[in-house]
Amino acid sequence: MKHTDMKDVTTKEAGMRKSGESLAAYCTRRLLELSLAAVEAGRRLKYEQRGQGTTEYAILVGVLVVIAIIAVIAFRENLQQLWEDISESINSL
Repeated sequence: MKHTDMKDVTTKEAGMRKSGESLAAYCTRRLLELSLAAVEAGRRLKYEQRGQGTTEYAILVGVLVVIAIIAVIAFRENLQQLWEDISESINSL
């Protein structure tokens, strides 16, 4: 970058800098602001992933409940017989 190009950059950015703030101070301040914004975005992403994990867990539990219901319906007669056998065994004690 030529020296004149650097002067143009300084002139273009003058409106964004605070009054009396040097270009180096402005760049340092902006870098710090962007770094803090990135850290905050990372924190939000962490919580979003936690919510995503909870959602996935809820979906998994829901699928398991549906499978259990289907199994009970499909094996109803066998389960009734098993339940009766267990009941009779307990009553005979």
